[in-house]
Amino acid sequence: MGRWRDGTGTLLVVGGSGGADGGSGGGPMGAKEDAGGVAGGARRAEGGARRVAGGARRAEGIPLTIAASYRARARGLLGRDGLTGALLLTPASGVHTFRMRFAIDVAYLDRHLTVLDVHTLRPGRLGRPRLRSRHVLEAEAGALEHWGVRRGVRVVIAPGPSAPPSPSVR
Repeated sequence: MGRWRDGTGTLLVVGGSGGADGGSGGGPMGAKEDAGGVAGGARRAEGGARRVAGGARRAEGIPLTIAASYRARARGLLGRDGLTGALLLTPASGVHTFRMRFAIDVAYLDRHLTVLDVHTLRPGRLGRPRLRSRHVLEAEAGALEHWGVRRGVRVVIAPGPSAPPSPSVR
């Protein structure tokens, strides 16, 4: 994908070694992806359902907020009472929940968007940084398990519109 920008997007859980679809990292519909894990055809995010572990079905296309600038990463989830969808912090290798109001699930992703580790952090905790982590995915506690995000699973980011550049302050 090149450079990440603040904005919105869609998170797709496509699997990996031991992933939800049992594949080797490719999407269930064979969509082509670049090295950054961005689906060439974001049409999969528009609807439909797919099977996850245990035979349950779930809708695809989880709303995602991308925080790539220093300001957006520093703000993160502070001051919010909840989160619809997920938040991607990039670049990031660790997080904290100081001054947060709710527990979160944290997934550490490598540069290929493969999940390295998943933890739940209560408010007032410091998450240990992960060595190979390049991105951190945050969601409300319990959401990542519900979506099938676990160690070894690969996710795909279908970017949406970028946030407009902030006006310069002089």
